[in-house]
Amino acid sequence: MSMPEIVQGVLATPGLFWIALTFLAAGLVRGFTGFGTALIVMPVAAVFLPVPLAIALVMFAGMFTWPLIVPRAFREADRREVLMLAGAAIVTAPVGVWLLSWVERDVLRWVVALAAAATLAALVTGWRYHGRVRGPGLAGVGGAAGVLGGTTGLTGPPVILFYLASTRPAAMMRANTILFLALLDIGIVVNMVARGLIDWAVIPMTAALAVPYGAGILTGQRLFHPDLERVYRWLAYSVIAVAILTGLPLFD
Repeated sequence: MSMPEIVQGVLATPGLFWIALTFLAAGLVRGFTGFGTALIVMPVAAVFLPVPLAIALVMFAGMFTWPLIVPRAFREADRREVLMLAGAAIVTAPVGVWLLSWVERDVLRWVVALAAAATLAALVTGWRYHGRVRGPGLAGVGGAAGVLGGTTGLTGPPVILFYLASTRPAAMMRANTILFLALLDIGIVVNMVARGLIDWAVIPMTAALAVPYGAGILTGQRLFHPDLERVYRWLAYSVIAVAILTGLPLFD
């Protein structure tokens, strides 16, 4: 396929403008909170694209922009804890991918919207737990993330809740979440490739969308400062809420 044909194919993507705008917003949120891409992009992308394609788009966009965000997170994260969470998630991701292969699109869109809404509601309550979760508890959180991620592309909600409900410093929560999501992206993409659910035409589209996404990440990362955590959280909540509403099948 020639370059003009590739460009033409990307430009013909349904809802490309809105998806690109959503990736820009997702990058801003991801840059300063460490999460939010799937929560923001999936409800919107699922309006225009098949859910497996939307999931692949989010996963590959994350991989394309790793150099912008992962090195700093690797330095600041609790790598041993993240490895345990990610290991459990990768083991259970095939269950989610299997569900993806036979559940109807509108059902998946409702699952995406409801999972995102439940996560948002829990974040807004500000509930916190005290103490340290180890071993089986970490495996349970990671396992839940793997199943949900393989089915809906929302890899983060269980782990995001786990960290935001803790009393960990904001910088460590952000770094752990970034590193976990990067590792889980690999596991889910491998499982989708094994099941033939990846349309490789997504790569040029991802490369195009990585531009606004990367710009958003760089801007958000520069804005990140633990002292402004409350402002960042409420901005993220607002963007996620708008994305959920626009992604509901009720508004087709």
